[in-house]
Amino acid sequence: MKKLNIILLFLLLFISCSNEDAGNLATDDVTLECSPEKVETSGAGGVYTLDVTCSDSEWTALASDDCSSWIAVKVAGSLSSKGTATVTVSANTSKDSRNGSVIIKSGAKRVVIPVTQGAPMSVSQREIYSNSRGENFTLSVVTTGDWSVTFNDSWIKVEKKDSKTVSVTTEPNESKTSRKGTLDIVSGAEKITVSVAQESAEDREINTPEGYRLVWHDEFNEGATLGIGWTHEVQKPGWVNNELQEYVNGSVSGKRVTELVDGKLNINCFKASDGKIYSGRVYANVNTGWLYGYFEARIMLPKGKGTWPAFWMMPVGNNYSTNPWPGCGEIDIMEEVGVDANIVSSSIHCAAYNHTINTQKTASRNIGTAESEFHVYACEWTPDYLKFFVDGTELMTFKNEGSGKNVWPFTYAFYPILNLAWGGDWGGYKGVDESALPITMKVDYVRVFQKK
Repeated sequence: MKKLNIILLFLLLFISCSNEDAGNLATDDVTLECSPEKVETSGAGGVYTLDVTCSDSEWTALASDDCSSWIAVKVAGSLSSKGTATVTVSANTSKDSRNGSVIIKSGAKRVVIPVTQGAPMSVSQREIYSNSRGENFTLSVVTTGDWSVTFNDSWIKVEKKDSKTVSVTTEPNESKTSRKGTLDIVSGAEKITVSVAQESAEDREINTPEGYRLVWHDEFNEGATLGIGWTHEVQKPGWVNNELQEYVNGSVSGKRVTELVDGKLNINCFKASDGKIYSGRVYANVNTGWLYGYFEARIMLPKGKGTWPAFWMMPVGNNYSTNPWPGCGEIDIMEEVGVDANIVSSSIHCAAYNHTINTQKTASRNIGTAESEFHVYACEWTPDYLKFFVDGTELMTFKNEGSGKNVWPFTYAFYPILNLAWGGDWGGYKGVDESALPITMKVDYVRVFQKK
């Protein structure tokens, strides 16, 4: 009996092994083929179709785990002997090429389709800023395929030097307005547009601070009144700082509060026939302003007890009900009061440092001829500091020490302001002398530079 049991056990083992072999044989008999056998794509990515043939009744396809974030697979006809796998490769946003795979499977059968994607096309510069004299620039192009360059502006000349570089030349700009153009670099489905900006002829006399480029300026050489880009404030006396003047836009008693004369902006303050005092306050690009930069103006100040001219900046679009002064910040590049003739000052105001609590950060200097000669007043504003200059000599530095908004609210765009006040808390702190009227603040130019 014991011998019989052993024989039966042997037979059961034999049958079990035979069935397992039969299953393996069935798997090995499955034919699974895919065409093409690999996918190669540029950095732009794309959509590719794999034709799948399977002798079994069912198959599927998927991206391997290591590339599922940038490869997507959609299967059609997976219950038929012939079908397709649509492979979508996302654009490569990294700096390097990358590899992945698509797995076609039926039961235990696997076919691996390698997917290779090249690095995205890159160009060494996407913005070109040219002076008005014309310049030559060399751009480096990195791409895995052939590329071409096109342009539509006659003042831009482009020459492909070799497989890696393109030469861009701007012709001299004789116009008093700046101009903009573009050029397109194309490789397969990839395209990079490079913007080209060239300043007006007037910038030939402009000394640009090292590391900066001119982004906006007004030399006041065209027309008789301020043009697009300037906004006049209109306010009654006492609007701020208990000042005595009324700010208007236009003429009163036949005299304008702002006018362009001999290539200068004149901001006039005068007593009109109605006995009121009128003056001008104007904003440059009030709706956009600039975040960081080098801001510069060349100005001759008026004389007289009661004058209060200023070149300063305030935040764009600020909601003073939710972000009131001084917490919103204020940048005073230049101020002077006529009773303290020729003493110019620079200041900043914020929640922690402002004149209402006698903590404002201010520096002043008697330059002797502020009311008889033109001087250049400037501010360099970076994420790390505000520096103020008179004729290129540093007057004050206020550093961002990283202690928060109460000390450094200067993290959004500001716009420049030019105004001539009469009297007020500071301008009239020793009274006013109306015999000084009319008075004029003369501005030769206003320029804004930003980092390259």
